[in-house]
Amino acid sequence: MDRTADERVRAAEPAPAGPDTPQANRISHPVRPGRWLAAGVVAFVLVWLGWSIAVNPNLHWDIVVDYQFDRVILDGLWVTIQLTVASMLIGVVLGVVVALMQVSDSRILRTGATAYVWFFRGTPLLVQLIFWFNIALIFPEVGLGVPFGGPKLVTWETNALVTGFVAALLGLSINEGAYMSEIVRAGLRAVDPGQQEAAAALGMSRAKIMRRVVLPQAMRIIVPPTGNQFISMLKTTSLVSVIAGADLLTVAQRLYLTNFEVIALLIVASIWYLVLTTVASVGQYFLERRFSRGFGTTVPGTLRGRIGRNLRFTGSAR
Repeated sequence: MDRTADERVRAAEPAPAGPDTPQANRISHPVRPGRWLAAGVVAFVLVWLGWSIAVNPNLHWDIVVDYQFDRVILDGLWVTIQLTVASMLIGVVLGVVVALMQVSDSRILRTGATAYVWFFRGTPLLVQLIFWFNIALIFPEVGLGVPFGGPKLVTWETNALVTGFVAALLGLSINEGAYMSEIVRAGLRAVDPGQQEAAAALGMSRAKIMRRVVLPQAMRIIVPPTGNQFISMLKTTSLVSVIAGADLLTVAQRLYLTNFEVIALLIVASIWYLVLTTVASVGQYFLERRFSRGFGTTVPGTLRGRIGRNLRFTGSAR
């Protein structure tokens, strides 16, 4: 039997919100005056701090502007980029080799890898840099020849060979290799052993299993901390100023020793470090997104949050 027109109208009207309806179950967030008060105080402090810095005549912003793109500063910036990229590349290669030694069946290889990680992670990077810079005090000459006191075929003076840049590269890359080995080892251990057993059952060699099965899956675990290490390396290169490595901080120090504009030149260097760190943070974010595909995981946080975390001090002196 057909319903009347009034019944059809009443059926079309929305039902009143009862205790079991979604409208009634909505969570109402209470007003938090303390949060608004804290946000207001923080905003006030930030504005006041920014204004105080902007109008402070002792900061000499005109000097900052003049030297920001100075050729000497840009040369030091380029050295910093070179040191960072080269040290990370060498450190990653060393880290992979040492990590493979740590998971090897050979006790000798495991012992050598453990000793390497123990020493270079256990001593300060600054001490290692100074040591490499003064290596000529131990070995005045380096060369190729018969070991254990045999004749040398070719020799070089250590002071001419190990310059400030080379000493910085040796110290940064070897130290980074110890940290990267732990990162790579953690990634290798995270891969399900059953997949290695299945690959071995198919007749694949150990090297092929590592190259085609283990490493591709371990990359999603290795890449995020490696990106953090790269960003940390950008700031860690400032330590080479103690051995005259010609990096960004070194040339800034040389400039302010001549014109006595200490704070202005430090601000110039800090701005470039912030720029490099921000660019590296953006690259790290998209690289993590690339390697997270297909594993049901997403990159934690937002791009803005990732940049903020990487700009924090991370203990570059290690």
